[in-house]
Amino acid sequence: MIVEQMIDSAVAEYKIKLLAHCSEAAESPLTPASSASVVAGLHEAANAASKEALRVFIESKDELRDVIRVGEDTYRVKCVSGREILSSWGTVRIERRLFQNARDETHFPLDAAWGMSGEFMMAEIREAVAFVCAHVPPVEAVRLFGKCAQFRPHRTQVLGALKRIEARVCEHREALDGRIREQETAPEGVRALVASMDGANVLLKEPGKKQGRPKERPGYDDSEAAKTTYKNAMAGCFSFYGAVKEGKKCPQRLRTRYVAYMPEDLAPTFKRRFEEELSAAEALCAPDVVKVILCDGARSIWTYIDGNLRFAGYLTLIDYWHAVEHLSLAAEALFGKGTDEATAWYNEYADKLLERDDGAKAALKSMAYYARTRELPKSRRADLKVQQTFFERNQARMTYADFRRRGLPIGSGPVEAACKTLIKQRMCQSGMRWSRAGGQRILDLRAYVKSNRWDAFWQEYMNLPCAA
Repeated sequence: MIVEQMIDSAVAEYKIKLLAHCSEAAESPLTPASSASVVAGLHEAANAASKEALRVFIESKDELRDVIRVGEDTYRVKCVSGREILSSWGTVRIERRLFQNARDETHFPLDAAWGMSGEFMMAEIREAVAFVCAHVPPVEAVRLFGKCAQFRPHRTQVLGALKRIEARVCEHREALDGRIREQETAPEGVRALVASMDGANVLLKEPGKKQGRPKERPGYDDSEAAKTTYKNAMAGCFSFYGAVKEGKKCPQRLRTRYVAYMPEDLAPTFKRRFEEELSAAEALCAPDVVKVILCDGARSIWTYIDGNLRFAGYLTLIDYWHAVEHLSLAAEALFGKGTDEATAWYNEYADKLLERDDGAKAALKSMAYYARTRELPKSRRADLKVQQTFFERNQARMTYADFRRRGLPIGSGPVEAACKTLIKQRMCQSGMRWSRAGGQRILDLRAYVKSNRWDAFWQEYMNLPCAA
């Protein structure tokens, strides 16, 4: 039996390694150094035994026929060829038969049988690499594995694995994501579905215009800076909300799913993915679930939403905290920065926005009154006009009192958090510069992690057709 061969080979290897690494330390007095040496020897012996058992198992499954058919082609055995693979216990050398067709194309039946064609890492190592790199850069991932695992991939091997994973995901994305969504059901007690989107700047490895005042100090060389530019990556989130719990003011957020996409002119790919995910979320909801679009005041976002029949039937709301930020700017324009009058006016109308159905209208009326009755400097009058325009344009989306009565959220916290945790934390560390493809590779993995879909994603990924 194969398992007996595995046991015999593993036990023999374990004994050899244990004798080689532990003999002297095991006979010495017990000290921190001797115990550490024995523990290291046990690890080495266990790894060696496991690798030997794996080698015996895998090689026992090789194709024994000399002539095989693969599709329309006939392949004949050519020779035995060895290769190394990275397992959970380290690198293992596998000997397997190489087959060749009339066009000198090669085929390894053993590699194809266990999904290792073109792969160096076993599936569990690839998953660990992808999961860890969704959280930290590859160089840090390698350091983590060096301390916490028995396998030691190189940075180039990590990058190669990530590229191959993303290539297969891109090829089968629609089917893969569809199967993940099919496994999901709506949370119990859902009363509202809230969709939000926002953007966050990432630094790209491509030339572009720089914002702000150029650096003009003596000796400054901007040749390197000219090779990079900041662009806006997009994040979207879809949150299911339940009822407002006793003693709370906001409804309970039951679940959130995320999408993210690297910078793209007018964001067409992000918008397509956003709408696909929204449709999947809608399909889980009962007819009486309230549907809401809740975003900050970015005009590009609301232009897209207002001009899209896809969002017909959705309630729309400007994030309350974004609205009161503009309210504070209006207070400063009216009464001066840091004055007691500005603070009192701001507090009064921040409360009115929450408590009165005409809160935004009342704030606008007050702004107009003080603009007429106070002699404001030209600069503050211009600042006030900006805030008046904001409230005039968005007052229909500032129905906070109505939302609170209905137990609906009024803040876009989930998407604000998405921009920070999904994009900024991973993509904007010191010295990072991104290609669009490389950044998207990480954002896709990170979205699966943050959406609590990782296990479903990896299972479906492993069920994808094997690469040729």
